[in-house]
Amino acid sequence: MVAAFHELINFDAVPPRGASRGNACVGGRKFSSVSEWTDTHTWDGLARALDRPEGAAVVVRRWTDDKHQEFLLLHRNAEGSDYEGDWAWTSPAGCCQPGEAVYPAALRELAEEAGLSGLDPWAVDLSGPWARFAVDVEADTEISLVDPEHDRYEWVGLEQALARVLPEAVGEAQFGEMAHLPRVTIGFRRMVDADLAHVLRWQQASHARHWFRDEPQDLAGARVRYGPRIDGLSPVRVWVVEIKGKASGYLQDYRVRDHHDYALKTQDADAVGFDYLIGEPHLVSRGVGTAMVWAFLRDVLCPSYPDTPRFSASPDHRNQRSLRVLEKCGFTQGVRIDLPAADGEPATSEIVCTLDRAHWFGMPDDAVDVR
Repeated sequence: MVAAFHELINFDAVPPRGASRGNACVGGRKFSSVSEWTDTHTWDGLARALDRPEGAAVVVRRWTDDKHQEFLLLHRNAEGSDYEGDWAWTSPAGCCQPGEAVYPAALRELAEEAGLSGLDPWAVDLSGPWARFAVDVEADTEISLVDPEHDRYEWVGLEQALARVLPEAVGEAQFGEMAHLPRVTIGFRRMVDADLAHVLRWQQASHARHWFRDEPQDLAGARVRYGPRIDGLSPVRVWVVEIKGKASGYLQDYRVRDHHDYALKTQDADAVGFDYLIGEPHLVSRGVGTAMVWAFLRDVLCPSYPDTPRFSASPDHRNQRSLRVLEKCGFTQGVRIDLPAADGEPATSEIVCTLDRAHWFGMPDDAVDVR
């Protein structure tokens, strides 16, 4: 279904009334065909970016209580107020403009189409032709239809959202994953000595221990490994992620150039690298890892390293779960780093995954804060 969605989705290509395939006039500009303007312009005549992703959709969710969730749907008026077919109902969505970074485009669409600002959407899946974000709002949040593209909105449950958003593949892609994603708040704080017991437990959890065989097995060893990082004596910074206010995993970041051998192997000394682990098993494979990595990029790495052009991580090539998290956050796979065999294990490799900061977030000089 998601693959079909990638071929179908084009939120801004719905022809306005009066546009014909032989003579399309959109936004005051005349085109020889509808296909010409949908390739280069939105239905209302605005220029659109030609690279991928073409645009962004933001699923807006509210909770009526601890168990029941509703989703914001906007009705497009291009085919009239009574139209209920393909593309009649969507989440806030739209094309990126030429030169516009993807995340600012998503924030702009939220503000233009629903009057929502000051929010922090997280990445759901950025690996397709259209970027998909999501955000939770309070139950009493006011919606304002700023853009005349829409004539009304409704809050609906999951089943109604899936039924109304057509084609079916689009509804499934937008809302299918949201049914399983818990309501979480994500925050980060610097690691302290008292967290080392948690770190040991997280690394030895069933879903993680295979990737941490060379890590310390006791508190004394953990203090030797992580103590300088905690005390600020190492160029590596360590963080604890708190999910719903509870310590649930850790991350670390560093300038790649500060680690000479690693910089040579990655072939990208200008990047900032990071590592991460969700330690609590009940949070694994629920979309929380993608939200955590995106929040770390947005709230910690971008402000801490304002001039850094790229962020990178290098999971073991066998760690498909971690590689998929990075892919869903917009990372692309690059060079491999060969690792020697250890403890009877065969030789393996890490895959360097890189995020183009300017493409996804924009750089400080050209960023526009619409939060």
